[in-house]
Amino acid sequence: MCSKITLVLALFSIYFLSTDAANGSFPALLAFGDSILDTGNNNFLLTLMKGNVWPYGRSFNMRMPTGRFGNGRVFSDIVAEGLGIKKILPAYRKLFVSPSDLRTGVCFASGGAGVDPVTSKLLRVLTPRDQVNDFKGYIRKLKATAGPSKAKEIVANAVILVSQGNNDIGISYFGTPSATFRGLTPARYTTKLAGWNKQFMKELYDQGARKFAVMGVIPLGCLPMSRIFLGGFVIWCNFFANRVAEQYNGKLRSGTKSWGRESGFSGAKFVYVDMFNTLMDVIKNHRRYGFTNEKNGCCCMITAIVPCPNPDKYVFYDFVHPSEKAYKTISKKLVQDIKNGLA
Repeated sequence: MCSKITLVLALFSIYFLSTDAANGSFPALLAFGDSILDTGNNNFLLTLMKGNVWPYGRSFNMRMPTGRFGNGRVFSDIVAEGLGIKKILPAYRKLFVSPSDLRTGVCFASGGAGVDPVTSKLLRVLTPRDQVNDFKGYIRKLKATAGPSKAKEIVANAVILVSQGNNDIGISYFGTPSATFRGLTPARYTTKLAGWNKQFMKELYDQGARKFAVMGVIPLGCLPMSRIFLGGFVIWCNFFANRVAEQYNGKLRSGTKSWGRESGFSGAKFVYVDMFNTLMDVIKNHRRYGFTNEKNGCCCMITAIVPCPNPDKYVFYDFVHPSEKAYKTISKKLVQDIKNGLA
């Protein structure tokens, strides 16, 4: 009798494990990169890149700023929910991260960060090396709470969400003379960025990560700041900035198709997350998606220091960051892409 019960339970477990795999379920989300994903890691850094001040967080729980660069949840939170993991992705550097959050994922991203060695140092935020070191610390904590075997399984099956390049192109390349001094044309610079991004993911891979969702940069020439400061008029996107962004995205897209076949990434899966075209579609067809303003930020602009009454009507919340509703809108397709690519 006991043997029959054991057999039934074993078959039951196999069935549900195989069903979970077929549905593309993931145990955790681990986010790296910049402010599109940062959920509060900059709060205790000596930097001007802060999201834990008003008017950020006005749509969040209790209308409190948390360190997220937006009116509410950011893209990493929304992806975590879309993957069926959890609604809020905590920052790894918060004062206390619960064992259950360690098991289901945390965020290592830092607003203002980039893979160009100049970028993070320029803004005094977490460098790629800092984020890798935090990842190593996270693994040690996970092993302590879940056990070495389970920790290895969680990391290997977690979605590794990476957003790199926005600040490198928008700040280090266009906003400072550093790239010019280094003799880097847009083509050479975007090639270097893609290479730095690959190197960053290799360091995560060496710690046990295997499933990578690699985000392209957003339409940098259509940001409210770009329309004003990068040579574009308020009513038009900056063509040159978008062209450089697309050059970089094309190299990332090609990389995600080839890196998984390289010996250095044996057993890894990569999927490209098309932030550029999905957000551009919302910008061009904003009224179809329920927005009334796609050019200006709801707050923090030269012409609008005080936030607008309803951020859900704006594609952008401030001068560079999409609103929570914009993230939700583009995530519908992108989360499905991640599921399909990494299942």
